[in-house]
Amino acid sequence: MMAVIGAGLPVTKPIGNLVVDIGGGTTDVAVISMYGIFYSRSLRTAGNHMDEAIMNYVKRKYNLLIGERMAEQIKIEIGSAYALERPMTMENKGRSLIEGVPKAISVDDGEIREALNECVAATVSAIRVALERTPPELSADISDHGLVLVGGGALLKNLDKRIRDETGLPVCIADDPLCSAVLGTAKLLDDFRLLRRVAVD
Repeated sequence: MMAVIGAGLPVTKPIGNLVVDIGGGTTDVAVISMYGIFYSRSLRTAGNHMDEAIMNYVKRKYNLLIGERMAEQIKIEIGSAYALERPMTMENKGRSLIEGVPKAISVDDGEIREALNECVAATVSAIRVALERTPPELSADISDHGLVLVGGGALLKNLDKRIRDETGLPVCIADDPLCSAVLGTAKLLDDFRLLRRVAVD
């Protein structure tokens, strides 16, 4: 709810809002309207799991151990959910599992997309389930207005395009996806009447 408010969605109106919050530990998919959450689901597939998928891919394919920081850097720089307009490569530094010494290899965006595919597919699947379980009157709103991506994972290149192509929904990324929850918290602290309406016992 905080992320939705921070993204500027009309939670006080009788309009269905579908939000996908891709954080570090979880991805949360929710349908929100009139101060309430009509549907929500949390997946243990998010930013940290994407990093882990990259680490496992590099280990399996190249016999190279890389750290979480390296994996996250790869995800940010060349990670994508759909093919990029211009192919990209990046050097990876880690420890060879065979020689046991430091080693550098180069990977391309296609390889990283393959590594991330399972995580991305799980998110798309969760969105489809949310659409199936959303009341018809709210589904019509979502069909018209689409869904909003928030959280750091929303910045994965072309994630919005893949979701759009696989669900048929308009997709937009919040203006400041990394800070949506913080911005929402600040808005609630400035508006106690709204805070009382969205508070969950």
